[in-house]
Order: sequence, then C-alpha cells, then structure tokens
Amino acid sequence: MSSLIHKRILVTGGCGYIGSHTLVALLDPSNVANTNTQYSIVVVDNLVNSSHESLKRVAAISSLDNFTMKDDGSAGQDANERLVFRKVDCCDKAGFRAVFEEFASKGGFDAAVHFAGLKAVGESKLIPLKYYEDNLGATLTLLNLMEEYGCRTIVFSSSATVYGIAKDEKAKLKETDEVGVTITNCYGRTKFMIEQILNDFHGSQALLREKAKNDEAKDWSIGILRYFNPVGAHPSGTMGEDPRGVPNNLMPFVAQVAVGRRPHVTIFGNDYDTPDGTGVRDYLHVMDLADGHVAALRYMDGGNKNNGTGKLNVFNLGTGIGYSVLDMVEAMGKACGKPIPYVLGPRRPGDVTIYVADPSRAKEEMGWSAKFGLDDMCNDLWKWQTQNPNGYE
Repeated sequence: MSSLIHKRILVTGGCGYIGSHTLVALLDPSNVANTNTQYSIVVVDNLVNSSHESLKRVAAISSLDNFTMKDDGSAGQDANERLVFRKVDCCDKAGFRAVFEEFASKGGFDAAVHFAGLKAVGESKLIPLKYYEDNLGATLTLLNLMEEYGCRTIVFSSSATVYGIAKDEKAKLKETDEVGVTITNCYGRTKFMIEQILNDFHGSQALLREKAKNDEAKDWSIGILRYFNPVGAHPSGTMGEDPRGVPNNLMPFVAQVAVGRRPHVTIFGNDYDTPDGTGVRDYLHVMDLADGHVAALRYMDGGNKNNGTGKLNVFNLGTGIGYSVLDMVEAMGKACGKPIPYVLGPRRPGDVTIYVADPSRAKEEMGWSAKFGLDDMCNDLWKWQTQNPNGYE
C-alpha cells in the first residue's frame, strides 16, 4: 500500500455555514479510504458573521483530539494540528501574511478554499462600497499571498447569482450561459468580478512565459463553484446555519417559524408562471455542497479520471430539481410534524420565476452529484433547529 498523502488546506471563512460543513467533509476518514489522502486544515476567519463554536462542533464530529481555543478566541487547534484556527481578517495583509509565514516552515499550503466574504443580498444594496472593499480586497490579498508563497490551487465559493436574470427562465442554467450582465445586486456583482479576476490571473501565467520569457510563471489550478440554494444541516443536528438577526434566506426563516421564534413566513408573490404560483429554486443539501469542494480539490489534484490541474474550471453545484416556495414550506411542515403558518405578500423586485442548475458538468468531470433529497434537507434542518433553537449561542 502506498504511503499516506498529507495535504494542508487553507480555508478562509471556515467558521461560517458552508465553510464549517466543508471542514467536516475534508476531515472525513473516507478521504483516506478512497484517495489515500489526509487533509489538515488551517481556518482563517474574522468571525464577523460566524462563531468559533462551529469549530468545536467540527472537532467533535471528526473525533479530533483535544481541540481547544485560546481564552481570547484568537486561535485554536487540536493536538495533532488537523484543525487549526487563526482569527484574522483576510483584508489585513500583515495579519494574513503572518499565517502564511507561520506555516511556510511546515510545508506551506497545498491549496486554498475561499469562502470569506459578505453575503447578504439585501444588505449589499445598502452598503455596496463595503461589499466591494471586503469581498474584492480579501480575494486580492489572498491571491497575492498564495502566489508569493507558492500555493497555486484554489477553490472559490461563487454563486448562481452571477447568471442574473436568465433570458429563458425555464431553462436549466449551464456554465456556458451568459453571466454578469443582468445581476440585480452588489453581492452577485462581487462574485462575478472575482470570477473575472481569477480568469484574468489564470490566463496571465501562460502570457508571462510566452511574452516575458518568465519560466517561473506557473499555471494555477482554479475551481469556481457556482452553487444554488444550500439548505439543511449536518445529520447529527449539532451543526447548521446560524444567521445573525433576521435570516436572509428562506429555509432558516421557515425553521425559525417552525420552532416558534417568528410568527409566520411571508411568501413574496403567488402569481408566477409555476404550478403553484410561487417561485421555484434549486435547493441543495449543505453536506452535498461540502462534498463538492472536496471533489473539486481532488479533481484539480489529478485524483480523478479527468484532470483539472493547471486549468480554470467552472462548475454548477445543484440538484437540477426545482422546488417552489410552497413546496419547501410544506416539506418543512412534514419534517416538524405541524403546518408552517404563512402569509402571501407582493413580489420582490429582482426575484425571478425559476432558477435551477444543470449540474451535469460536475458529474461528468468531477464525479460529483447530489445524494440527499428534499426530506433529508428538511429533517436535518429541523434536527439542528430543535437541538439549537438559538443557534451556536
């Protein structure tokens, strides 16, 4: 048997909803069983919209030995450094550089998974400069440090919002569809701009070798994951989405209504051209999404029948199945054993009729496809909500 392959992955924003579930997927023993690869993780997060309590839950699920946090919350790790945390803002270049410097003597980072950024669609319309400053600034700082320290593989947490308002709303969205033109909010535009930055940066390496005769310019392996609507929680019920204040997304709001924290759900619009008149979206279990990040790393590492090494790779992550708002409300009612109260309201500006992924490229290229269904999403969300009615508090 070949010797175990050890890889250290930098995860920005790893204390958040999707990031923390991805940590569980990276630490899962199946990676050793299936690919002979053991991941160690360094999480960088400023904790503005998250809690390091999520890391304690990750450590418990992953059976890590003696994960402890400093009293001031600035750092933490387990006994074997499989999961390390540093409280750093990715826009703080000096602080971020210190993390790269700390681990340079230990072999550095093999890849980065970039979640860090502000992500509330409505808020982005109110404070656009903050969104551009933070989301673009964090990415530019990260890319510059990765290039400087020789880490040239990155998975970027993008979003289906880059597609904007599709020309044919009833068609499943493909990676080759137009992006950037009809985006309706600043959050989505930051995701699109970062995709363009990654595209330009990836193409520059070949030009540097060809035009500038710079043989040290190395190709980057870049995975852009455009995901649709992540929902659900870890099946244990110990980890899930913990929004600050009023939830921006449908299902956390529905779950809070189910547990009694809010009186009802407002459904915005029931006159869409759909079977029940409410908008249709592609909902994806967060653990399927987490596995998609591991699949992307493996794909770019050549650990697949296909090979994304040295390429710019773009993938939709979704189920390819659309559920209406009413479908979701009723499914959550089934999970909690009681009807979810709702009221009908007017349409919201910018909302589209149908938004569903064509995820076939991810399956064909990376071997990834969603495994969990709607009942799993709602049952796991309800378990999380009932076990943790106030989130990680």
